[in-house]
Amino acid sequence: MKKTVEEHAERFSEKAGEYDESKSDEYHACAGLVIDHAAPEPDDVVLDLGAGTGAIALALAEDAERVLARDISEGMMEEGRRKAEARGLDNVEFAYGEFREPNLDPDQRVDVVTSNFALHHLADDEKREAIGVMAETGARRIVLGDVALFEEPDPDAPFYSPEVDDPATVGTLVEAFTDEGYAVTTVERVHDQVAVIVADRLRDLSA
Repeated sequence: MKKTVEEHAERFSEKAGEYDESKSDEYHACAGLVIDHAAPEPDDVVLDLGAGTGAIALALAEDAERVLARDISEGMMEEGRRKAEARGLDNVEFAYGEFREPNLDPDQRVDVVTSNFALHHLADDEKREAIGVMAETGARRIVLGDVALFEEPDPDAPFYSPEVDDPATVGTLVEAFTDEGYAVTTVERVHDQVAVIVADRLRDLSA
């Protein structure tokens, strides 16, 4: 991780108010695909990691039983709570949580895990650890939208910010999911440096 958790939290809190409007077309396309692929059932509990202001969490709350939105930035979560209240959604819980410590009750059921444009802040070994934590929830499906490299980026015009971002290759992420007992069933190429990866737990596929 190129910055500490606290530094990332402060940076995102400072721009929470204009965060949604500041994002790229690729971000919004990625978010839409994550929402579509998550496809929760009415009795599903969704864990959304790096939830930000709730772009994914609030959309999924309309179809799921409950959404557990986790982020490190209190400013972003406050914006998410405000939007949830404005939409009349009472089944979304915004609370502090990190990728490797998502702050869940020990007996909390999780059916689907989502994350969009957040995991790339971690180094590759930390990403693997985070994917291991996602798998430990027992979720049948994990949907990750993120900055991820299909090919070497142009060093003079990277899509991401090298000073704060540390994207993995798509192959590294696929391997991490496979190592945790998931089958990668879909890889969507949004941009040569942006991917949506859908991983389904193998025992659910064979049921």
